[in-house]
Amino acid sequence: MTMTALPTNPQRLENKVAIVTGASRGIGRATALALAAEGANVVVNYASSQESADRVVAEIAANGGTAIALPADVSKADQVDALISAVIEKWGQVDVLVNNAGITRDTLLLRMKPEDWQAVIDLNLTGVFLCTRAVSKLMLKQRSGRIINITSVAGQIGNPGQANYSAAKAGVIGFTRTVAKELASRGITVNAVAPGFIATDMTTNLNAEPILQFIPLGRYGQPEEVAGLIRFLAADPAAAYITGQVMNVDGGMVMA
Repeated sequence: MTMTALPTNPQRLENKVAIVTGASRGIGRATALALAAEGANVVVNYASSQESADRVVAEIAANGGTAIALPADVSKADQVDALISAVIEKWGQVDVLVNNAGITRDTLLLRMKPEDWQAVIDLNLTGVFLCTRAVSKLMLKQRSGRIINITSVAGQIGNPGQANYSAAKAGVIGFTRTVAKELASRGITVNAVAPGFIATDMTTNLNAEPILQFIPLGRYGQPEEVAGLIRFLAADPAAAYITGQVMNVDGGMVMA
C-alpha cells in the first residue's frame, strides 16, 4: 500500500492574524513563536518590555515568519481599542486571540492590600474581557475565530497567598464557558488552557521541592509545552469541534 506523505510544515494559519497578549516572554513568547511557525501574522503585545517584545519579533523574522510588536496595557479599554485598531489597519482581520497577559501580587489574604487585589483582577480578568469583546465583534462578522484564554490550576484548586490571582483565574474559566456558548453559532470557539507550575519568571523564586511533591510527573513544565496545546486549539482543524473547555497542562497536578 502506498502511503501519502504529510507536509512537513502545513502552515495551517497562513494568511491568518493572531494576537498574543503578554507575548514578550514566558508562555506568551513561546506561543507567539508557535503560531508564527504555523504561518500566522503574529501581534506580539507587551505592556512595558518593548526590548523583549522586539526580540521575539526578530526571532520570528529570523525563522521566516511575520510579526509586529504593539504596546497596550490590556486592563485599559482605550489601549485595547487602540491595539485592535492598529491590527485592523495593518492586516484587516483577527483570526486568533490568545489572552495570556497576567501578573501576580502574592501575599496572604489578611496582608493583601486592596490595590494588589484590584491590579490582579484588572489585568488577569478584566483584560480578558476587554480583548475578547473587542475581537469578537470582528470574528462575528467573519463567522470564524478561535479564542484561547490562559487560566491556571490556581483558579481550579486555589493556592495560599494567591486569593487575587486564584479569583481572577477562576473568573476566566466562567467567562470562557459563557462566551463559548454566546459565540458558538457563528463558528467561533472559545477555550481555556490551565497551566500548572511552568518554568517562567513567575516561578523562578519559588521553592520547588514542596511543589514537586504534588506533581505526578515530578517536574515543572516548559513554556513550549503549554504553547503546543495553544497551537493545537488555534490551528488544528480537529479543534474546530472543541469549545467551552478547560484543558490542563500541569504534569498531572489536577485530576478531576
